[in-house]
Amino acid sequence: MLRTDRLVLRPFIDDDLPRFAELNADPEVMEHFPDTHTPAETLRFMERANAEIDRRGYGLWAVEPLDTGRFAGFTGLHHHDGDTYPFPCVEVGWRLHRDAWGKGYASEAAEAAISHGLDSGVSDIVSFTVPDNLRSRAVMERLGLTHDPGDDFDHPRLPASSPLRRHVLYRLDAERFISERAQRRLYAVI
Repeated sequence: MLRTDRLVLRPFIDDDLPRFAELNADPEVMEHFPDTHTPAETLRFMERANAEIDRRGYGLWAVEPLDTGRFAGFTGLHHHDGDTYPFPCVEVGWRLHRDAWGKGYASEAAEAAISHGLDSGVSDIVSFTVPDNLRSRAVMERLGLTHDPGDDFDHPRLPASSPLRRHVLYRLDAERFISERAQRRLYAVI
């Protein structure tokens, strides 16, 4: 588990399922994804995320604000192999309940996840989304990830006719991230 000033990033627990299923069924939260997810799909996501944390020492963690102790969504790192994406990579990503939007949780949790990943030996971290997902793109920019239009790609798991197929790719400059954040500890392992 990781802890920031305001958040705990931890493996998923069974009690997260109802609120996580609600999050994944919210059309506004999922507007930049091909579809919402069922409770069964959400449970499989939780199991895969926890398995990745066990296997790699990092992954997609449940996010819990310390002041409420209530599941707010997820943030973390996910390893993609070249079979399902156009390239092998480690992606930083997040998805939060609407009641957690606008509080800086995505940036705070993602900063801790990136720092932990770099401390764990991950050297190349990216993030990607559809061009219209301005909220996520703003988080990427706050984190110091940079966008080069030459890196943009068509998502291979979406049909050519999908309006969500085109993706913008942001890359982390690890040296810059480390130097800009060297003055403060972003997280603690608990």
